[in-house]
Amino acid sequence: MAATDLIVIGAGPGGIRAAVEAASHGLRVLLIDEQPTPGGQIYRALGANVEPAPGERDILGADYWRGRDVIDALRGSQVEYVPGASVWTVEKEPLAVGYVVGEQSFLRTAQHVIIAAGAYERPFPIPGWTLPGVMTAGSAQVLMKSAGVIPNGRIALAGSGPLLMLVTSQLLSAGANVVAYLDTATAGSWRSALPHLPRALGAPGMLSKGLAMQLQIARSRVPSYRGVAKLACLGAEKATGIRFDSAGSTREIAADLVLLHEGVVPHVQITRMLGLEHQWYEPQRYWRPVVGKWGESSDERIHVVGDGAAIGGATGAAASGRIAALDVAMKLKAISSQDRDRAAASLFSQRGKDLRIRPLLDHLYPPPPEICAPSDPTVVVCRCEEIDVAEIATCVGAGSNGPNQLKAFSRCGMGPCQGRMCGLTVSEIIARERDVPIEQVGYYRVRAPIKPMSLSALASLEIDEDNA
Repeated sequence: MAATDLIVIGAGPGGIRAAVEAASHGLRVLLIDEQPTPGGQIYRALGANVEPAPGERDILGADYWRGRDVIDALRGSQVEYVPGASVWTVEKEPLAVGYVVGEQSFLRTAQHVIIAAGAYERPFPIPGWTLPGVMTAGSAQVLMKSAGVIPNGRIALAGSGPLLMLVTSQLLSAGANVVAYLDTATAGSWRSALPHLPRALGAPGMLSKGLAMQLQIARSRVPSYRGVAKLACLGAEKATGIRFDSAGSTREIAADLVLLHEGVVPHVQITRMLGLEHQWYEPQRYWRPVVGKWGESSDERIHVVGDGAAIGGATGAAASGRIAALDVAMKLKAISSQDRDRAAASLFSQRGKDLRIRPLLDHLYPPPPEICAPSDPTVVVCRCEEIDVAEIATCVGAGSNGPNQLKAFSRCGMGPCQGRMCGLTVSEIIARERDVPIEQVGYYRVRAPIKPMSLSALASLEIDEDNA
């Protein structure tokens, strides 16, 4: 029998709630996470930050500080928590997770694994996106949360989606010099989203937050443009501005920092490496693992929860984590199926309420085709190996029918990020060049190590006796 009943990968709201719930039923739980403190991206550095005094301007927002309940639940639990742990492999036979802390690597076995790897921002390949001074909107938010850094100079934000609005709102509240808000969403997206509005009205709090952020941006008098296209970052040695088309004309706005964002996508490197079943989600054009009612994947020993299964937000992730943990506890005979169902009833209800707004958002902010599969031949797609659109198209013309063949033709996707930054874009470009559905093209075949590690760390590998 494995030394650990359950290993949870990821200490965001989904992973923490899963680990704490499982431990509360007597399971031996190991929670590992890459960050130095728990909370994931949404509650990043929350444990180290001091809550604002009453009356002080709150830049990060009440939702961020409410995450203290999640952090406190972990601290009061019996969960074995390992921060600063980078997962480099997950093996099936026996089920085991390999991770590195510093220069020491470990391989720990378990009877079950819950993957709560979260999401990351969709790659935004446009001319100039590799210039210094161009970042994702989420990166700017990370700096605000982890270091209290507010960018200097003129800031332009471009893309679409709730996070872009939120970061713009936070920057404005912090007194930053926002000079442009460029929204790529088109009027046509409203027509496709409208049928989902009645369901979204069941989540009035979320709608009101979005409207409040839009109102703040409007009142700030920041120049805002809707339905923008043909975005390009300007500059030679560093970003100096952004160019775009809007209302039939081309405009340029000077900026010292350009923040890009076009939604978030599930982090599927681990689930891909395990060979779990995945499906293509057309409204937001991303791959996601196939999961059942309880978060169970195509391997019954492995559950996937939170945004790593489908984008749904922090509170929905927390509920899905607890639901999966209850199922694991039942499978390991720590609780009965009746106890599992009874405890999960309110969680299913809560998760359902949290997800009511998702169809509206997914159809309101679809990623533009030019972002998914850029046509400009000079745009760099694979930043690690500096492979551009033209080289990918040339390889496809020479017989590279999929992303895995493309690795042999060009080394695309073989750099330190292991395809996280280019995987979706590469598949989209190949599908376009071949004029076939993206499901036919597929995705990179992911192999260990999925994160860079030193030979000294590998040589120091400490293995559970059960796996020796």
